[in-house]
Amino acid sequence: MAHFRRLPGPIADVWDWQHHGACKGRDSLQFFHPDGERGSSRGRRESAAKQVCNRCPVRSECAAHALTTREPYGVWGGFTEHERHQLLQLGWRECADRRGERVDVQRLEARLSEDVSAPAR
Repeated sequence: MAHFRRLPGPIADVWDWQHHGACKGRDSLQFFHPDGERGSSRGRRESAAKQVCNRCPVRSECAAHALTTREPYGVWGGFTEHERHQLLQLGWRECADRRGERVDVQRLEARLSEDVSAPAR
């Protein structure tokens, strides 16, 4: 007889947060840069994407996913590719819950602000 309590839950449970994202149904080009995009046009697109993320009910899950999987492209959880790279270097795990499924977005933003204001070495 199988011990069902030992089996992992349905894999959909891990990804269910994506169904509640404010980005659902939006054009992915808002969150992922086209080839050759630079400068102010990239900044405007990222800023618009971050505005969507700021009002998203699953922002902390999205950011945790992107950091855990080292998502290389796009705006995830309100963090750009560059910001996620910084967070990976600075450390982000202490801002996550025990299972790593959610992060404290405000603490991550504060960490980025502190790094920007730190004197160059």
